[in-house]
Amino acid sequence: MFSLTARFIGTLAAAAVGATLSLAPAKAAEDTIKVGILHSLSGTMAISETTLKDTMLFLIDEQNKKGGVLGKKLEAVVVDPASDWPLFAEKARQLIEQDKVAAVFGCWTSSSRKSVLPVFEELNSLLFYPVQYEGEESSRNVFYTGAAPNQQAIPAVDYLAKEEGVQRWVLAGTDYVYPQTTNKILKAYLNAKGVKDEDIMINYTPFGHSDWQTIVSDIKKFGSAGKKTAVVSTINGDANVPFYKELANQGIKAEDIPVVAFSVGEEELAGLDTKPLVGHLAAWNYFESVDSDANAEFIKKWHAYTKNDKRVTNDPMEATFIGFNMWVKAVEAAGTTKSDAVIDSIVGVSVPNLSGDSATMMPNHHITKPVLIGEVQADGQFDIVYKTPGLVVGDEWSDYLPGSKDLISDWRKPMSCGNFNVATGKCGGVTKTN
Repeated sequence: MFSLTARFIGTLAAAAVGATLSLAPAKAAEDTIKVGILHSLSGTMAISETTLKDTMLFLIDEQNKKGGVLGKKLEAVVVDPASDWPLFAEKARQLIEQDKVAAVFGCWTSSSRKSVLPVFEELNSLLFYPVQYEGEESSRNVFYTGAAPNQQAIPAVDYLAKEEGVQRWVLAGTDYVYPQTTNKILKAYLNAKGVKDEDIMINYTPFGHSDWQTIVSDIKKFGSAGKKTAVVSTINGDANVPFYKELANQGIKAEDIPVVAFSVGEEELAGLDTKPLVGHLAAWNYFESVDSDANAEFIKKWHAYTKNDKRVTNDPMEATFIGFNMWVKAVEAAGTTKSDAVIDSIVGVSVPNLSGDSATMMPNHHITKPVLIGEVQADGQFDIVYKTPGLVVGDEWSDYLPGSKDLISDWRKPMSCGNFNVATGKCGGVTKTN
């Protein structure tokens, strides 16, 4: 599970709503290369996404200090889709058609990504998506630099089962596509491991949900059946703040019912009193506490850029860093920013990650990653308690869902297929989404 499998190797601040900001001096379009930044700077997801806008501005600034790309300076074009999923599609179209950006870095939720996907495919533009997601998708125009389920969710469940002896599972998520599909995969995985349905509790809440008293009480009751219980959390956005507060209010400690989160990192913890959360877990591919020279240098430059030594780093920032550097390298190899040329040149591109290893873009437009489990500390940082022995290739189609287990993706020519069925020997189409 945690190695480059034969399957894959074989296939080798907030801006006003609606505003468009040019973050570079006005220049003729031919003198700069425009880069789109599509992140919510207002609404429920701003708690997570605003930092990724800042990360992109930082990375563009760093690249411009090196001379830009292809002899031209990069110019950031920032829009605010305001945590409104249909608005993401409108803003994506604006960036591509009106602002003429060469590539877009953005989206957080899968709902926002699925909203923009038809736009990028219709206009043949490039999206670099930096957040963990549910898999079950592969597009020629999207590069998935966040974790697929086999790079986060499944290793987290394995860790809890092995190290914590967990036998009962609460799958708690926000009510949208990422938690729903991830939990569908996790339930199938747990069933395959012999976990009965009665030992799996699934609960969904809306974005921004604030009243957790009844749900946490239900979790507490579910965990009192004499079997070790854990919460696998795909709760997203600012709903995490009252959720963790209610856990503390009801006296649920990590040693009793540990929570492993897939959407809570250093940025989200900065808004919480973390002392009652000590010992709860998160699964990511990077933590600020990673001990490497590359990470120390990145943090130093980030603090200098933001002029704030307290600004934390997190996993989606590293994914943004990796995706941006892959795009730069692919553009330079292609000698152009044209989408088709970049798509052809980016597979196989490797760049450093922040853990002291490297990330490689695979033929399925997913990247290689280490998987880390971190334990919340009182200072809002994570103590890394587990790391996979090698890099894990992102699996775009789950091995545990009947409709997906026979599918692979390979965007290299001549296959150029996102859902090739190895059982039938046929491509199911340019892209498939669930």
